[in-house]
Amino acid sequence: MRIFRKVSCCAVLLNSLLGLAHAAGDPARGSRVFGQCAACHSVAPGEHMTGPSLAKIWNKKAASAEGFSRYSEALKRADAVWNEATLDRWLVQPEKLVPGTSMTFPGLKEAKDRQDVIAYLRAVSEGKAHQAQQGGRAMMGMRREKLDLRKVPAEGQVTSITHCGDTYTIGTADGKNQKIWEFNLRFKTDSSKLGPLPGKPVAVGAGMQGDRASVVFASPKEISEFIKQSCP
Repeated sequence: MRIFRKVSCCAVLLNSLLGLAHAAGDPARGSRVFGQCAACHSVAPGEHMTGPSLAKIWNKKAASAEGFSRYSEALKRADAVWNEATLDRWLVQPEKLVPGTSMTFPGLKEAKDRQDVIAYLRAVSEGKAHQAQQGGRAMMGMRREKLDLRKVPAEGQVTSITHCGDTYTIGTADGKNQKIWEFNLRFKTDSSKLGPLPGKPVAVGAGMQGDRASVVFASPKEISEFIKQSCP
């Protein structure tokens, strides 16, 4: 009976240790799994995308990233702190944890994937994720690095935009003009330090090589000021 108890205790201790090891997660692997989040979130401080920067979220209240203003009302009302338990539930299904959230994410169904991402985000917050980040970027080619729109080549520097009927004509600094159906042209703004200089809009995306384009301005007021009505 004593032997059985000793074995049982050892088994419980072993299971506990394995559980702790699993809970700790692997930040290097987590950086690669984070590729599924990188289209909307950055881990660079202050770099907000569709979603907020996740650089310093560990043990911070939800919806509290400085400089991010697109939180849903549901998340702002939620009394949640980003720790291991909360992040695990969030990564399973955000809508279930916070009904009404604007985050559309199908969730990470594998527990190991969630634990590794959580370990990565904690390492990022604690400034210990340099190697993990580099490994993640090498493995996940899908990661979109934000372009510096102040350093684009001449073919992306927009010098004029005219509109006639259902067509926009975009002139660029390389001396070329591209006609685009109005429904296929998007106008955007980027007020960040990587955005275009005032009065220097930039064409990005599939844009000047095909039938679609996006033109990015430094501020909204520039859009109407820059476009001229002109029909041959």
